[in-house]
Amino acid sequence: MKAFKNYLILYDAECPVCTLYAKTLVKAGLFENKGRTPYQQLATNACPMVDRQRAVNEIALVNEQTGEVTYGIKGVFKIFGSVMPFFSPLFNFAPFVWLMSKLYAFLSYNRRMIIPATGDSFQLQPTFRLSYRIAYLVFTWAVTAYFLTRYADLLIGIIPAGNIYREALICGGQIFFQGVIISLVNKEKKWDYLGNMMTISFAGSLMLGVMLLFSGLIGHYPLLYSFYFMMVAFLMFLEHIRRTKLLKLGWTLTITWALYRAALLVIIFLIN
Repeated sequence: MKAFKNYLILYDAECPVCTLYAKTLVKAGLFENKGRTPYQQLATNACPMVDRQRAVNEIALVNEQTGEVTYGIKGVFKIFGSVMPFFSPLFNFAPFVWLMSKLYAFLSYNRRMIIPATGDSFQLQPTFRLSYRIAYLVFTWAVTAYFLTRYADLLIGIIPAGNIYREALICGGQIFFQGVIISLVNKEKKWDYLGNMMTISFAGSLMLGVMLLFSGLIGHYPLLYSFYFMMVAFLMFLEHIRRTKLLKLGWTLTITWALYRAALLVIIFLIN
């Protein structure tokens, strides 16, 4: 589109979602291929109006003729507002913009927790925001506890029936327990590790959710659901190993992560 012929998108090359977003805009014909550049490759003297740290946190849309820079969700709305002008009133509605900016920040500040980068050699890294990291931990904790509660009903006959309080306590307990361990092992990486750990739990809960969708058609077969649960747990275990290696944290946290889950399973059987 002519409106974006002289625009440049600065995105995070280490973020698959950011990369896909920039590629999609080019494929859709909204930008020329030269209209997207990873901020990691931006020349030192290029785009002097860009706040480089903010561009790391939020995708920047740069008008190369005027030097105007639009960041984050406002840049997204600027692009899609030109493609779908009937949505422009919504994209300019202050409460909606505020709400979506919070959602954008929630995802952006936690994007390395959702999909970890394979390296962090670039000088500028996404800013750490404790409030958004805690919000992410609470969100993934709540979702995981919900799906575990629902899935526990499929295991009745093998594992004693549970409730939302038990599963919430188990999930929250692991955050606390592993938080203590990581504080002893490498305190500087505590919040990064906890974010990655809860992403694993969140992904595992979504996999259980897939089985929940089909359980009505399959019927009540606790052995089948137990086997699937163990398969998901094994995949989570492998992913935990992969992520702790990326964080250079060794084996201690994987061992304690597995021991915590095994110990709780034994306790559930003993108290019931």
